[in-house]
Amino acid sequence: MKNLKRLTILVFFIFLGCKDQAQKETVEIGISKKPNIIFLFSDDQSFKAVHALGNKEIITPTMDKLVADGTTFTHSYNMGGWNGAICLASRAMMISGRSVWRAEQVSGNYSKNQDLDKTWPRLMQTQGYETYMTGKWHVQAKADSIFNHVGHVLRGMPYDTPEGYNRPQNVNDTLWKPWKKEFGGYWKGGKHWSELVKEDAVSFIDHAAKKDNPFFMYIAFNAPHDPRQSPKKYVDMYPLDSVSVPESYMPLYPYAETMGAGKSLRDEKLAPFPRTEYSVKVNRQEYYAITTHLDDQINDILEALEGKGLRENTYIFFTSDHGLAIGEHGLMGKQNMYDHSMRVPLMVVGPDIPKGKKVNTDIYLQDVMATTLDLAGVEKPEYIEFSSFINLAKGTQSQSRYNSIYGVYEKGSQRMIRKNNYKLILYPKSKQVLLYNLGKDPLELKDLASDPENSAKIKSLFKDLIQLQKEKGDPLDLESIYENVI
Repeated sequence: MKNLKRLTILVFFIFLGCKDQAQKETVEIGISKKPNIIFLFSDDQSFKAVHALGNKEIITPTMDKLVADGTTFTHSYNMGGWNGAICLASRAMMISGRSVWRAEQVSGNYSKNQDLDKTWPRLMQTQGYETYMTGKWHVQAKADSIFNHVGHVLRGMPYDTPEGYNRPQNVNDTLWKPWKKEFGGYWKGGKHWSELVKEDAVSFIDHAAKKDNPFFMYIAFNAPHDPRQSPKKYVDMYPLDSVSVPESYMPLYPYAETMGAGKSLRDEKLAPFPRTEYSVKVNRQEYYAITTHLDDQINDILEALEGKGLRENTYIFFTSDHGLAIGEHGLMGKQNMYDHSMRVPLMVVGPDIPKGKKVNTDIYLQDVMATTLDLAGVEKPEYIEFSSFINLAKGTQSQSRYNSIYGVYEKGSQRMIRKNNYKLILYPKSKQVLLYNLGKDPLELKDLASDPENSAKIKSLFKDLIQLQKEKGDPLDLESIYENVI
C-alpha cells in the first residue's frame, strides 16, 4: 500500500514537472501568451509634428524611432466632432468603436452606466487582459468603471491660463513664459502633467512585469494641447529664427465665421487677430517644445518596458486625437477640415510588424481600436464601425476598407469628403464649396471650385458625401443644399 502511494505521488510530480515545462515552452514560442498592447495617445498633434515624417524643424527622436522600428500610416484621419472640443468626439469614437454621430448618442449612456460592456477596455478584458488607464480621459464614462486599474485621470485640457491668450502682441509682449509655474496649466499640482502620466505608466509596467496575464495600457497625454508649457530647456531648443512660418499662412481665414471657427472660438483666441508672422512663430516654437518634452516622456516609458523584458511580446500604437493649425490658413485650432487639423501621425510597432514601412492608404485613427481587438482575439462586434489595419501593416492587404474619408464639424457648420486624391469641403450655412486636388496641392493652397471644368468633379463628390452622411447617421439635410449649390 505504501509503495502504491509513493508511486502515485511520484507520477503526480512527474506530471506537474512535464506540465510546467510544456507551459514554459509554449510561452517561449509565443503560443499561449497573448501579446501585450500599449496605446500612446497625444492631444492636438498634427501629422506634421514628427521629425521623421518630414518636419526637419521639430526634435522627436523617440517618435522617429517608432517610425524606424515599425509601420507608419501616413494618411490617418479623425472624422471631426459635434462641438469645439474635437478631442471629446475623437475619444468617444475610440472607446465606443462607433462613428461620430452614433458615438455622440452612445456616449450619453455611459454616465448612466449603460453600454459599458461594449467599450474597448471591457472587450479586451473578455480575453483575459488586465487593463490600465492614465492621463487625459474626456469620455463620459468613469474611467474606473471600465478599466481594471486607473492612475491619474486628467481633465479635457489643463486648467485655463488667461495669460496664455491673445499673444504675443509684439516682440515686447514677454509676460508669458512656458516654464513659469505660477501660470498653472500643466504645472498645476507642481509636476508637469506629461511627467505625471509617464510616472504612472512606468509604475504599472513594473506591476505588469510580475503578472502572467497580458495587459492593455491606455496612456493619454494632454500634450501638445495648449497651454503649450514645458521646461525652459525645451523652449531653448527652438530659437525663434529657426522656426518657419507655414506656407499656408494668412492673416485671416476668409470663411472663419461662416464655418464656425471665428473670433469667438476658444482655440482661435490664442493668437491676436489678424494673425502676424511673429505670433505664429512663437506659438509654433512653444508647440514644438512641448512636443519634444512629450517625446522624452514616451522614451522613458519604452525604456521601462524594455528594462522589464516586455518589449518583445508587446504591440505599441502611437497616434493623436486630431491635428492642429497653429497659423496654417489663418487658423489656430482644429475645428476645420484641412489635413493639418484632421490628419495625425499613426505608428505601430510589434513582434511581426515590418520595420521602417510607410502605408499611404487612407484610414481612420480609430481603426487602432479594431486592430487591437483583432490582435487580442476578440471577435469584432457588429456595432464596431472601424476596421483592423493589421493586414495593411503586415503587407497582406493593400486596399483600404474605406472608399472615401468623411469629415464633420458641428451639426451644420462643416462637411468634407476626401476621395481619390480630391477633397471637397462644404460650409452649409453659406453654401460655400471648396475643392482641392491633393495629389498636386497637398498643402491645400489652391481652391479649384470656381473653375467650370471642375463642376462634374464637385457634383460627383457631393453625391458621394450625401451617401456617406446617410451611412453615418448624419442629421444634416445635404440633399436640399445640393439642389441650391450644384
